[in-house]
Amino acid sequence: MAKSDIEKYMEKRFNKMKAERRLPPRVIGELEEKLSEYGEITENEFNTICDNVVESYERSQVEPGEAVGTVAAQSIGEPGTQMTLRTFHYAGVAELSVTQGLPRLIEIVDARNNPSTPTMKVHLIPDIAGDRNEAKKIARNIEMVLVESVASNVSIDLLRQAIDIRLDPELMEDKDLTVEHVAEAIQAKIKNKGEVEPSENVIFVYPTNETLTELQRLSEKIREVRVKGISDVTHVVIRKEGDEYVLYTEGSNLEDALEIEGIDPNRVHTNNLREIYHVLGIEATRNAIIKEAMSVLNEQGMDVDVRHIILVADMMTADGSIQQIGRHGISGAKQSTLARAAFEVTIKHLLGAGIAGTKDPLRGITENVILGQLIPLGTGAIDLLMSPHVSPKEE
Repeated sequence: MAKSDIEKYMEKRFNKMKAERRLPPRVIGELEEKLSEYGEITENEFNTICDNVVESYERSQVEPGEAVGTVAAQSIGEPGTQMTLRTFHYAGVAELSVTQGLPRLIEIVDARNNPSTPTMKVHLIPDIAGDRNEAKKIARNIEMVLVESVASNVSIDLLRQAIDIRLDPELMEDKDLTVEHVAEAIQAKIKNKGEVEPSENVIFVYPTNETLTELQRLSEKIREVRVKGISDVTHVVIRKEGDEYVLYTEGSNLEDALEIEGIDPNRVHTNNLREIYHVLGIEATRNAIIKEAMSVLNEQGMDVDVRHIILVADMMTADGSIQQIGRHGISGAKQSTLARAAFEVTIKHLLGAGIAGTKDPLRGITENVILGQLIPLGTGAIDLLMSPHVSPKEE
């Protein structure tokens, strides 16, 4: 089917707009999609729509010299004062408690090494996503099982000079484990410090050093032996979302989770930013900061523009590592002594600068406000030198 004149004209205009880069590709794509829904439109109508969109886009852009950082800080901080301190709440999963609200937002901007409630959301590969039995099987492979989780009793048998481990048959069946499996895990952990002897639902461990102290030490070590699953994931909940089953975990270990057979590696989410940084890199971390912060704000009903969060995420990840917004991160890395002193630990910064004889370039906002000078923002960002033309008559 041949294209009409208006379709050819529209295509030509869109290509020109892409070449001139007057609009981002995504906006042009949305505009094409919307116009295709309207059906027949005239050339004049099409030009008017395009001109209005370009004008609206250019009007919404930030003007040179505008204090974007201050606006972002206000836009996040002001709704932040209204956020609840209801720490443990997670929409949809009653079994798991995940930090939300203001404490979670503080965790994100502080770039904490370990979040208070780490969690993962794991999707399965499409072939088995709708099978509950397969989901249960993978959940068993993910959930960490310790010896004390499946043992009804771990005691010291002084008569045999051994450690007596009584296994619970029901728990063993639930976790899909055998006595041999547990015995192998214990032997691998204690190595040559003792000998493991399994029998029906009972395991005896005979240490090489038979002192009571050694028996007690080995007994404590055996309790903490990981028999199955990945470390740090203490609990897994299976939920049905649409046509597929999704796993929610208490505890997070992204690196090991990606190696589990049957999960979709492209759809594994964790709320631990440091883990994302070490496994997937800084770009993924930047996206995670934006996603996490926006989900916290949206869950609390806060209408904050994503651009403010993007600016914060860019500042936190600009140098290729995660920096917190605080005196140990972005604020502490400022060149100006006065700007650092205005944030936190004032005396320490001023004293250190005085001893070292530091010079302050006075290029920022804070230091110029302190000195009562014109700030380098807006009209203050421009130095105007005028050399008026003087006519010979006036001379």
